[in-house]
Amino acid sequence: MSKPIPEEEYRKKPLTRLLQWVGGEIDPFLETMETQKQQNQKPNERLIRKHRRDLDTVISMVHDQKHNKVYKLFRRFYKVASVVCCLALIAMLLTAVSYLPPVGAADNPSSNEVAAKYIEDGLQDTGAVNIVTGMILDYRAFDTFGESNVLFIATCTVLILLRSDKKKDKRQEEAEQRREQHYEPKDDSILQRITFLLFPIIVIYGIYVILNGHISPGGGFSGGAIIGAGLILYANAFGFEKLNRFFTEKTYKWISFVSLSFYCLAKSYSFFTGANHLESGIPLGEAGAILSSGLILPLNICVGLVVACTMYAFYTLFRKGGF
Repeated sequence: MSKPIPEEEYRKKPLTRLLQWVGGEIDPFLETMETQKQQNQKPNERLIRKHRRDLDTVISMVHDQKHNKVYKLFRRFYKVASVVCCLALIAMLLTAVSYLPPVGAADNPSSNEVAAKYIEDGLQDTGAVNIVTGMILDYRAFDTFGESNVLFIATCTVLILLRSDKKKDKRQEEAEQRREQHYEPKDDSILQRITFLLFPIIVIYGIYVILNGHISPGGGFSGGAIIGAGLILYANAFGFEKLNRFFTEKTYKWISFVSLSFYCLAKSYSFFTGANHLESGIPLGEAGAILSSGLILPLNICVGLVVACTMYAFYTLFRKGGF
């Protein structure tokens, strides 16, 4: 059995000191190097003046707009190119205008049978007092379905580009939580009280505009925009955390999917017939009544839901990159 070594003698061994140095416990150079007190040096005025002259020379050569030949040439080219582009655009517009038919001619596109069909037979064919709504959601329902899909696809594209990765470690989650606190509003009692009163009114008015779109001015697009504005106001007043209690990313996806699917299935029969549409068997009802115009009312609801969700989704994604 080896003889125990005192701790002081053990610490003086070279191997022990090397391990302590590598581990950062001791610094062998601490208080062993000769140091001198730093002396106050006076600035060299000559070198400072020379540096300033060199700096002024460089700045004058780079930013001299009056004597810089490259800059003057670019400015001339820019002016000439601007004039040429404007003249070319004016020439194209004047050429297009010269081919327009005379105002009031019988063969004008505005005087063809399509517009007359919408005006004369719109109420009888669609049951909608609002001719614009009947045209958008019946005669041209396929175009409206494409517009709704464009909104949904645009939101999905923004979600792919701006969303943050869900697979994060604890450090990233904590940093994300601290970062999201920046997006939460302050406790503004005035804004919150006003929003508490206005939010239900805004949503109810948006629903009214959607449900009465076939019998009065309005419809899914305008009503959905009103509801989307209400959601944005609520998020600014109470924060995303409180709004996420009833409107999350999953909610948005399900509402958009169900609305677009119903729209597609409800009007698929008319997308491929080539004429107005086949008879759906759904009664048009009495013109001017809330339950009338066949499928236009439920289609208006679908469009309104998609527009409202899209507006709020764009706002959320561009503000913080996710729901």
